Order: sequence, then structure tokens, then C-alpha cells
Amino acid sequence: MTSLILASASEVRARTLRNAGVDFDIRPAHVDEDAVKDSLLAAGARLRDVADALAELKATRVSGSVPDALVLGADQVLAFDGELVSKCASLDEARDLLRRLRGQKHELISALVLAKAGGPIWRHVESASLWMRDFSDRFLDDYLASEGEGLLKGVGCYRLEGRGSQLFERIEGDYFTVLGLPLVPLLGALRQHGIVEA
Repeated sequence: MTSLILASASEVRARTLRNAGVDFDIRPAHVDEDAVKDSLLAAGARLRDVADALAELKATRVSGSVPDALVLGADQVLAFDGELVSKCASLDEARDLLRRLRGQKHELISALVLAKAGGPIWRHVESASLWMRDFSDRFLDDYLASEGEGLLKGVGCYRLEGRGSQLFERIEGDYFTVLGLPLVPLLGALRQHGIVEA
């Protein structure tokens, strides 16, 4: 059976795959994501294409060194008011971002690419729309204090699988897409490639 490698250090993606009963190894791709994003945006790329290009770059970079394995690259971007929002570097930045998103709609775009022998062989891009409720500053301060710097690992500074679910009044789209790993189409591709039983 072909082996699967996850080219990501994301704990959420790894846990999601593990919970689905998928066997895999982890080998994070070392990519300067900010430089790639800046270059693509300067060239006028759509935000979904930015996510797709980053997922492909991660997958192919790792795949080149393990040609017999199937490598999964993944990326997620947050689109708000027509612009790409990057990860926050501090809890102060997280507070500012969540204040901007409060009472507003934003979109999460998750991209997956499977690569083999250094080239992409499958891709999937999916988006979800999320409406944050108009929460109080007191709630926000308590949320940031209780969740801490772990929030900075996610582009929106929330974990939907945890207390972050309290930030929202409405979500349209797949739960796994919000987590950054559209699982159902991925499992279909993994069945086709012999990674999981058909």
C-alpha cells in the first residue's frame, strides 16, 4: 500500500486525519508563505488561487524527496472585505482582528493538493462563509485570556472545535473546510490511490 505524508505541521489537520482512521507520516514543508502570498497578490491572483498555490508548493516540495509516497499539501486563507488576512503575531493583533471581524461575514478558503514524484496529481479547493456575532469587549477579553497564544496558530484566531464556536451566529459550508482540511473529498481521493480501503 502506498504511504501518505502530510506536508504540514498543523495539529488540527493531523488530528482530523487520525480521527478518520488514516495512517500517515508528518513531514512539514518549509515554505516562506508570506513571500509567496505577496508575490501572487502582486500579480493579481485570486485568493482561492493563493491557497491552491501554497498547498501545491508544500506538496511538491516534500514529494520531490519521497517520490514513492503520496504527499498531501494543505493551506487555508481568510478573505475579509476582498482582502487576504494573514495570521496574527500577537494577542494584541488577534484582538484587533477579532474586533474587525465582529458582526461581519468572512470566508475561509481551504485548498488541498496531493502530489507524487514531485508533481501534483489531485487538487480540491473549497470555501465556507462565517458570520461572527456582535460579541462584547468583555467576552472578547475573556476569550483571549482563556484561549491564549494557541489562537495564533489559526488564521482567524479561533478554533471552531473549541470555545471559538461561541464567536459565531451563522456558518455556511463544511465543518472540515473550516478546520482547514475538506475531509470528505480528500477521503475519496485517498480511496482511489489505495491509501484507505475502498
